[in-house]
Amino acid sequence: MGTPDFAVGTLEEIIKAGHEVVLAVSQPDKAVGRSSALRHTPVTECALSHGIEVYQPARVRDAECVSYLRGFKPDIIIVVAFGQIITKEILDLPRYGCVNVHASLLPKYRGASPIQWAVINGESVTGVTTMRMDEGIDTGDMILKEEVPIRANDTGGSMFTRLSETGAALCVKTMAEIEAGTAVYTPQDHSQATHTAKIRKELGNIDWTRDAKSIECLIRGLSPWPGTYTRLGNKTLKIWKAKVVFGAPEASPGCIVRVEKDRIRVQTGDGYLEIFDVQLEGRKRMSVDAFLNGCSVEEGACFKRV
Repeated sequence: MGTPDFAVGTLEEIIKAGHEVVLAVSQPDKAVGRSSALRHTPVTECALSHGIEVYQPARVRDAECVSYLRGFKPDIIIVVAFGQIITKEILDLPRYGCVNVHASLLPKYRGASPIQWAVINGESVTGVTTMRMDEGIDTGDMILKEEVPIRANDTGGSMFTRLSETGAALCVKTMAEIEAGTAVYTPQDHSQATHTAKIRKELGNIDWTRDAKSIECLIRGLSPWPGTYTRLGNKTLKIWKAKVVFGAPEASPGCIVRVEKDRIRVQTGDGYLEIFDVQLEGRKRMSVDAFLNGCSVEEGACFKRV
């Protein structure tokens, strides 16, 4: 049971390991583009390419859906970023339960957006946890964990890729231990739990009174979606790449204190942010070098919240 690209690697590894995947359950296809043509979810595309039956219920909790899944008599259900709440009726169906591949080191970063928030919060390490699901949100007993360092240039997008690969391998290892009867189920310390909110576009609206490091982490965490943005004159400017520079304040937060060939230095609430990649409203992403060739930016001008 999975939907986005993040879940595809796990499905592929389960197939490679020789397990019989009798069904792939994914979210319904969505209309995209001007033509509103339906597009398969990444998991649906992957499953169909392997000749695996696909089921795409609008509401997995509906009695019709539960009855349909029961007919497969599954040994195990693997859940990876499926996108719907799994009810107790489904949790109780498989012989070995439902196992979730979650992209954090539980109990830290439960919820919808653990990957992005780990980067936004400036963590140096995150990881993947496999757990036996219960009725709570990411509250089940943990089986295996693997740490993944967050590098200085990592973004939400790069961590999605790395954690997807780690999660796929960890899932297959977890299944092997369950099958061998050697899996150890460790209850979570709920007092140490943290919860992540769903990422919304408004989160990317830069508050320049914040310190430079937290803004830089926000830029990386929200790349590639939804991105961070600010107001320059009467247009919105997205900021895609930046570096923290420390120093005594020279101006008010948001003010541009230096414009060089390949960078723009901006005052923040604490320290400076040097900007290298931007995207002006209605244009493509580009380096500051290319941006300054077609747009005049003066020292003393100020970025503002949108």
